[in-house]
Amino acid sequence: MRSAFYISDGTAITSEVFGNALLSLFPTKFEHHTISFIETTEKALLTKARINKASSRGGKPALVFHTFVNNEVREIIESCDAILYNFLEPFVAPLEKELSIKAKPKTHRTHSMHEKSYDYRIDAVNYALTNDDGSNVTNYEEADVILVGVSRSGKTPSALYLALQYGIKAANYPFTDDDMEELTIPNFLKPFHKKLFGLTIDAQRLIDIRDGRMANSKYSSARQCRMEVREVEKLYKNEKIPFINTTKLSVEEITAKILAETGLQRYKY
Repeated sequence: MRSAFYISDGTAITSEVFGNALLSLFPTKFEHHTISFIETTEKALLTKARINKASSRGGKPALVFHTFVNNEVREIIESCDAILYNFLEPFVAPLEKELSIKAKPKTHRTHSMHEKSYDYRIDAVNYALTNDDGSNVTNYEEADVILVGVSRSGKTPSALYLALQYGIKAANYPFTDDDMEELTIPNFLKPFHKKLFGLTIDAQRLIDIRDGRMANSKYSSARQCRMEVREVEKLYKNEKIPFINTTKLSVEEITAKILAETGLQRYKY
């Protein structure tokens, strides 16, 4: 199997994201390796040896996706037996020309605690944890969005991802079996109707998820799951609450759709 390396003198997040995005276009498997904080020549030489070994073992040169600020370290990596893709270099010169400003590369500038969004994201994560699954319903005025839906429809991971990645304060509230007889928006949520965003899921997928959690229970029964999905979707439509179906979506796709539909401000960079 051909090896793919995502490396940097920083976190390697940029090279990993871009590299994986490119390779996902090709219907073949790769052996993935992420190596971050290659900040010294010693680490660069060790990484070079590892890449060369992978190229030799696989019979084809490894693919190396990288972003380096340190020129000495980059030169060592670029001398390895691999096919190299530098994500920054092709764009720097054209941008310098367009902006009439020389680039000033600095390690850890992209993903560090000094970025302006850092405090937003930390506060948002704390908020999401405090307001998870209806555990606290007293400070929804601070929320940017309130995710609602039946249990196991993706509310918690989506709220945490919105917080960690984008600095968005997302609370989440579950509609449970006790709510289903006459499902309405709870009184404490009504003042925040414009903040509500619904998640739903195909009944069969919900059955499968719940069965893995509480097999042979009312909670995971086909009848219960179908009823809950039916009732919650009826509520969304009657109350004009925007909603999406999470059945075939990753948490990245769920949150991207939420952002697209709500227009919430991101605090990522």
